[in-house]
Amino acid sequence: MSSQDRTGSKRARIAKISSISLVGALLLTGCSAEAQKGWLPADRDNTNHTGIITDLWVNSWIAALVVGIITWGLIIWCMVAYRRRKNDTGYPRQMSYNLPLEIFYLTIPLFMVLVFFYFTERDIATIDARVEDPDVIVDVRGKQWSWDFNYVTEDKYSTGVQAHLTGEEGQIEDLPTLYLPVNRSVELQLNARDVQHSFFVPAFLQKRDLYPGRTNYINLTPTKEGTFAGKCAELCGEYHSEMLFNVKVVSQAEFDAQMAQLEDGQLGDEYDRDSYPEDDPDTDPARSSS
Repeated sequence: MSSQDRTGSKRARIAKISSISLVGALLLTGCSAEAQKGWLPADRDNTNHTGIITDLWVNSWIAALVVGIITWGLIIWCMVAYRRRKNDTGYPRQMSYNLPLEIFYLTIPLFMVLVFFYFTERDIATIDARVEDPDVIVDVRGKQWSWDFNYVTEDKYSTGVQAHLTGEEGQIEDLPTLYLPVNRSVELQLNARDVQHSFFVPAFLQKRDLYPGRTNYINLTPTKEGTFAGKCAELCGEYHSEMLFNVKVVSQAEFDAQMAQLEDGQLGDEYDRDSYPEDDPDTDPARSSS
């Protein structure tokens, strides 16, 4: 055996071992908890929607991976099966069309798109459906650069102050905090006082924009107690990165106790930017604490 043959044989063995190792690593990774939830920053039981969102995300990637493997396999097969041989001359026989193949190329992708559309539309409709009579209604007001929370059902409110983060420990506890009772249906009514913001709680896997003059909604049921980080996910000005808040999902008794400590009433549109003189921004109560 020549040295060239031995080198080629060695390279083939290395490639085979590498391929087996890669497949094994992928299979082992697929067994991990992170892989099963698609590396999303949430557990399936945080809300009544996180499981649905996780399944939609993971299954979409599985379908995309299957399509990718088939596509790559066909490409590689065509490269090998129809490669130019050593003794070939001229051009291969040309075909003007292949009706069965063209029908296949049309119907299969169309079927796949319709399947993806069905499951996506079904899940989005479930997630976005408004509850007819929610247990808790919270009017969430985004402002530069903090949050106000009106607990409509309880006729209470809390107003937030901009974070001014310095990197020191303990500042997270001072952020505006939205309290929600566990296992109770919640409707979040999202409004902006000045510019466009975005309400995002990564652990809930739901995000929705806030627009001045228009109300958006998030309906969900928190199913796990705990403290979850929230943020504005829309670039809204100089201190956008400090527009943070906490969500505390607590028992009904703790929620009632927290409501008893808040001020009575609601902070409405009178604190929006359009409600005070533009030449005197210091009169804006919604921004004075920022």
